Amino acid sequence: MNIIMNNFLVFSGTATRYLTEKICASLGIEMGNINITHFADGEFTVSYEESIRGRDVFLVQSTFPKSDNLMELLLMIDAAKRASARTINAVIPYFGWARQDRKDKPRVAIGAKLVADMLSVAGINRVITMDLHADQEQGFFDVPVDHLYASSVMLPYIQSLNLPNLVIATPDVGGSKRASAYSKFLGCPLVLCNKTRRRPNEVASMQIIGDVKDADVVLVDDIVDTAGTITKAADLMMENGAHSVRAIASHCVMSGPASERVQASQLEEMVFTDSIPYSNRCAKVKQITIADLIAETIRRVEDNESISSQYLI
Repeated sequence: MNIIMNNFLVFSGTATRYLTEKICASLGIEMGNINITHFADGEFTVSYEESIRGRDVFLVQSTFPKSDNLMELLLMIDAAKRASARTINAVIPYFGWARQDRKDKPRVAIGAKLVADMLSVAGINRVITMDLHADQEQGFFDVPVDHLYASSVMLPYIQSLNLPNLVIATPDVGGSKRASAYSKFLGCPLVLCNKTRRRPNEVASMQIIGDVKDADVVLVDDIVDTAGTITKAADLMMENGAHSVRAIASHCVMSGPASERVQASQLEEMVFTDSIPYSNRCAKVKQITIADLIAETIRRVEDNESISSQYLI
């Protein structure tokens, strides 16, 4: 184990340092020393302040907006390649641009594929990420992808609530596969919401498919951006006789009026992982750390062990 631990280093980008510190604490190692220097015009450069020659490096950085976070990760990868690292492993708890995974109308970019290509060209050997918007996005990469699931920490949390009449729900039919897996694992009913949109981030109408009367509903989603859909779903559940409504989601994007919407909604709580930092405090928002999950994955990658035994669903 000591030989393994001495053979790899974990470095953090600026935006994900809070999580990397917890990952390193879980692994029982010091975080690698990296310097990111900013110029007056906003340009920045990356340099490793210790030798990484012949070492396996794990670079932790979520690529949520703004695009500086992605560019910082690309520079970290390039610098590691030029410093003769043995392998370069991009640990991306939240993979930004993942919602742009197909041409849903003419003349649009497939941003997820473009970002995957940029990371591959920069020089990665492996990607470790969590809850991609669509599982098939793993195929956008030409390197191994270790795809983790927030269910590893979310399911134990739901079980700890001991809700007497638990019902799992999804705020839109696109998340039905994820919600169905939760309901089967927990042995409880599944309810769907069918929505139509006027435009991105604006819901036109929503209907419930299923019975929520007297139920303790837990809404399951992967990303909450402006929180319009999930708060509308929560309010609709209560209007249809639900006893309580909570929501869990993997990634805490929470942009624009999201915090105010969650606070004003009938949600009892909104639970995320800490794949993205959340600074706009809302009393109903709670974050559960994925540091131990990622740390164990790094250990297993280094020890050439299977990671699938970590999955609950």
